[in-house]
Order: sequence, then structure tokens, then C-alpha cells
Amino acid sequence: MNKDAILKHTVNYKDGLLGKLQDPEFAKIYLETALESYQEDGSVEALLLAMRDVAEAQGGIGELAKKITISREHLYDTLSGKHTPRLDNWLKIISALGFRVRLEPQEKTSEHVLTHKS
Repeated sequence: MNKDAILKHTVNYKDGLLGKLQDPEFAKIYLETALESYQEDGSVEALLLAMRDVAEAQGGIGELAKKITISREHLYDTLSGKHTPRLDNWLKIISALGFRVRLEPQEKTSEHVLTHKS
């Protein structure tokens, strides 16, 4: 099989991902996985990339910016890691992508338990 025949029967990774991310359930799992990764290692890059990918799949950064009423440039910079998103903006982005944040109990470990000092 030659290279052209192989390319004819394959999908570009990014195009394939964006196609799958149009499915709300797939997008949910993708974002949850990125959030879990963030919670484990504190690295925001994967989470921002996941949010950017879902935004692209749902019409692009410009459409998302219109939904949350911020400039496309500012949203692009935020999702690229140039600006740390404020909590209110992060929640607006998640909401505009069609999701909401829910809390659930986690297993108690010494590193996750908050202490209250009187």
C-alpha cells in the first residue's frame, strides 16, 4: 500500500478529535479527564488545551467569546495560558461549552484535608 492510499483512508488526528468532541458525552469525558489531570499535577496547560479543543469543536473561539461576552483575543490568550483565568471566567467558559461544575466528595487524604485554625 502506498503513502497516498494510506492517507486517503486516515483522518488527521486534530480533525478526528474535533469531530468526536462535537458529541457532548465525549466532550464531557475529555474535559473531566483534563480536570483530573490538573488536580493531580497542578498543571493548567492540559486543562486549557482541552477547553480550547472543545471550543473549536463547538464553533470556534470567536463563537465562545460572543457567548461569554469577552473579546476573542482575550479568550484565546486565556485558553493559550497567557492569562490565568479568573474563577468567574473559567465558570463562564465551562457553562458556555454546555457544562457545569459539580462537587462530589473525595477520599480523604492528608494532602486534601483542610484544617481550620481558630
